[in-house]
Amino acid sequence: MGENKNYKDAWNATLYDSNHSFVSKYGNDVIELLNPIQGEKILDLGCGTGDLAKKLTDCGIDTVGIDKSERMIFQAISKYPTIPFFVQDATEMEFNHDFHAVFSNATLHWIKDPEGALSCIYKSLKPGGRFVAEFGGKGNVQSITDAVIHSMKEAGLTYRSELFPWYFPSIAEYTTLMEKAGFRVAFAHHFDRPTKLDGEDGLKNWIIMFANDFFKEVDEAAQQHVIENTVNRLKDILYSDGEWIADYKRIRVIGIK
Repeated sequence: MGENKNYKDAWNATLYDSNHSFVSKYGNDVIELLNPIQGEKILDLGCGTGDLAKKLTDCGIDTVGIDKSERMIFQAISKYPTIPFFVQDATEMEFNHDFHAVFSNATLHWIKDPEGALSCIYKSLKPGGRFVAEFGGKGNVQSITDAVIHSMKEAGLTYRSELFPWYFPSIAEYTTLMEKAGFRVAFAHHFDRPTKLDGEDGLKNWIIMFANDFFKEVDEAAQQHVIENTVNRLKDILYSDGEWIADYKRIRVIGIK
């Protein structure tokens, strides 16, 4: 399986399951879009700790799960030992006409080489197979990222654009890449999806879990200072009636090989 030697696995799989279960819950809508048929073989790309792969398996699907994070895969295997899970990079997959469908939820915005990933996804599908995915689109969590960057600069820290953790394309940009890879784009939708973050510390926990790359060159004390300032800056914008609501904007696509 593909392995990136320069990749540092910063994921906390236990915290992901306990405080960020909304990721898998929203994935249920994408499974409906996938419309899996009993007996199909489907790849769950970016399977995380395996909850959606388990749902697919329960529907009679021959499911394979992959994720770049060893910690996520270890957790997935410990939860669902009968499902095959592998550590693998989406841009280095070596599957060849193996799957009726490739399913991906909340993963593709982490991949900064979308053309490499789409090429591997296309190759992994059987002729007529489908690629069904949801991920962050243009403008996703922009109020949060703008506030983090502002707080860093206010603290006298240097922000470099290459530290931005994600790839948030427009629909035109991504569907063009899909077509370039060989897909016929059958469906594409960009939409607002305000997302509740769990607990009073929901935003703080979200930043620690998902926005870690911003702080690669920042010591612990400075990181905590930036996070606290970011939370305070966003309190009037994203906090209401005791709940944090993140400004998610998502893209859903279906591509046919």
